[in-house]
Amino acid sequence: MDRLLLMHSFVTVAQVGSFSGAAKKLGSSGSLVSRHVAELERQIGVRLVNRTARSVSLTEPGQRYATFAARILDDIEAEDAGIAQLHDRAEGTLSVICPKWIGSLDLGDAIAAFSAAHPKIHIRFELGGMSDRTYDFLDSGFDIAFHTRDLRDSSVRLKKISSLPFVLCASQEYVEHHGALSHPNDLATRDCLVHVNDPVWRIGHGHSSTLHKIRNIAFSSNSYIALQKAAVHGRGIALLPQRPAYDDLVSGTLQVLLPELAVPDRPLYAIYGPGRDTPRKVSVFLDFLAAWFSQNPIQAIRA
Repeated sequence: MDRLLLMHSFVTVAQVGSFSGAAKKLGSSGSLVSRHVAELERQIGVRLVNRTARSVSLTEPGQRYATFAARILDDIEAEDAGIAQLHDRAEGTLSVICPKWIGSLDLGDAIAAFSAAHPKIHIRFELGGMSDRTYDFLDSGFDIAFHTRDLRDSSVRLKKISSLPFVLCASQEYVEHHGALSHPNDLATRDCLVHVNDPVWRIGHGHSSTLHKIRNIAFSSNSYIALQKAAVHGRGIALLPQRPAYDDLVSGTLQVLLPELAVPDRPLYAIYGPGRDTPRKVSVFLDFLAAWFSQNPIQAIRA
C-alpha cells in the first residue's frame, strides 16, 4: 500500500486524536483509517498508537514518527505548490535547439530580443546536433526545437512561427558570363551552390511547381552564409534564405533568377512537449517569436 497514503492517515489520527475524527476529516471510514495505521505499523515494525475503546494515543515512537511524517507531507505539499507556480510563471530556464542555418539567421535575432525582454527566463540556445527523430530534443533536455519541414508526430506539439522566404539567385558577374536562366531545367547545365541538407530544389508555386535534383554541384556547404559568399564571388547559382541575402539583392550584387516563377517559402515551426498544459515560459516564448517575425517582415525584392 502507498506509504504516503498511510502516512497521511496516521498524521491525521495524531492531530485529531481518534480514528473516527480522522476519518471524518479525510472523508473516509474509521475502519479504513485504522487499517492504514496498522499497515504503517507493520511496514515500520513498531507500534505507533495505543488503542483503547475510547481513545487513541501515540506511543513514543509514534510521537517521533508523527513529527517526521508531518514534516515530509508539508514539504511535499510546498514543493508541489512551488512547481505549480513555476509552471504558471514566465521564469526559469528555457532550453531551445535548432539547425545551425536557422539559428544563425532570423531566429537568432528573435531569440536575442526575447531574452532582453524577459530577463527572468534564462535561455539555453544550441545550434546543430539535432536528431532525425522528431521527439529526441525532449530526451536531450530541450523544451523547444525548430524545424522548417512539415511534421506529423503525436508525441510533440507544433506551432507555426513564420514563413521564411527563399530566393534563387546568382551574382551579376555569373549572369553576365553564363546568361540568365530561361527555364528551371537550365539548372542541369549550370554551376549550383547547394546546402548539404537541401539537394532538391522546388521552383515555382502550387501545382505548377517543379522539383529539381541538383547534380551539377560546384560548391556545397552546411551553411547558407557560406553559400551566399560563394554566390557573391560568382561561383554559381544558389537557393538562399532571403533575409541574409537582402542587402546583396538590393544592391544588385546578387540577382534574382526566374522571378516570374519564384520559389516557395519555408515554414518555420516550433515543436514542444505533449500535454494540454503548456508551461507559461514556453507559451510566452512562442507568442513573442510569432509577434517578432510579424513585426519584422522581410521586404519584397524587386527583380
